[in-house]
Amino acid sequence: MKLLLAGATGLVGGHVLAQALADPRIDAVIAPVRRALPAHPKLLAPTVDFEALPEDAPWWAADAAISALGTTIRKAGSQEAFRRVDHGYQLAVARLASRHGTPVFVLNSALGADPASRIFYSRVKGELERDLAGLDFASLTFVRPGLIGGERLESRPAERAALVLLGILGPVLPRAWRINPAKRIAAAMIEAAIAAKPGTHVVTSAELV
Repeated sequence: MKLLLAGATGLVGGHVLAQALADPRIDAVIAPVRRALPAHPKLLAPTVDFEALPEDAPWWAADAAISALGTTIRKAGSQEAFRRVDHGYQLAVARLASRHGTPVFVLNSALGADPASRIFYSRVKGELERDLAGLDFASLTFVRPGLIGGERLESRPAERAALVLLGILGPVLPRAWRINPAKRIAAAMIEAAIAAKPGTHVVTSAELV
């Protein structure tokens, strides 16, 4: 199996990459990135500009694609810049993968994703899900975590405080509100990519505890 992975340098994407490289069911991982990754016998990591992706690259043709691309409004600098990454970049990857015949797509989305949401973040996630559903994938899965647990390279004080609070309250909270470990999210995405169930599917935050 050949797996295409976008977002391999992020928290969830990094776990997807590590698990995929260690998984004997996956023969090769193609991870287009902006900065170089450590070499691995199963890994092809072409350096790309997500503003101008190479449309004719042969590695867009894979057995399945996973997207864990993403940023924050604070890091992006504006809502417009956030939308360009979280919606524009991911949709561009999906369109190219679909155009080259990749039949399976798995998205790391978010709890509350809804194109009609009044919350900007949730609305962008929902719009991306809607637009991906309009592409010609035989199998499409939206993984919708809540608060993601794991060590990030960048500092996110508010998220860290929320993780501490939810860690304390976890045992008494509904499963949908508990912390979703990045490793668990990554594993769910890989399983969805390999299973390639026909149609559109959602993995809820309650399933990622």
